[in-house]
Amino acid sequence: MPSVASLDKQEYYGKTQNAFWRIMGELFGAGPDLAYPDRVARLTEQGVAVWDVLATCVRHGSLDSAIDMSSAEANDIPALLQQYPAIRHVFFNGKKSEQIYCKKVLAQQPDLRSDIVYQGLPSTSPAMAMLNFEGKLQQWQQVADAVLKAS
Repeated sequence: MPSVASLDKQEYYGKTQNAFWRIMGELFGAGPDLAYPDRVARLTEQGVAVWDVLATCVRHGSLDSAIDMSSAEANDIPALLQQYPAIRHVFFNGKKSEQIYCKKVLAQQPDLRSDIVYQGLPSTSPAMAMLNFEGKLQQWQQVADAVLKAS
């Protein structure tokens, strides 16, 4: 789920301390120096989509650990994957999104698009302080490598 700052801005990764857009800038030229619509367009041109695993949930604050899982409802990712059969990779921004996807989506449809490679990546959130920016960027390079391989 988006942070409180992201929800207020109606932009993915709206909290300036989150490294997501800096990483996208390094990998795809979609950095925070561009206006938000231009960042989104740049990613789309490269074949990168950003979507939340959850459509709704109750959460106090912005931490994933604060999500009330009994209130969590997944986005209709099976419909997305059916609508876009060219999707071959799904990357998760942090462990919690991957765990929720496995529990709320894959557990319900275990045969969902077996041709897709699923890969967890370290969270770009400032709360994930075990890795510095360079360490996160190195791990997120896998997204650019997948895009390059697909083209």
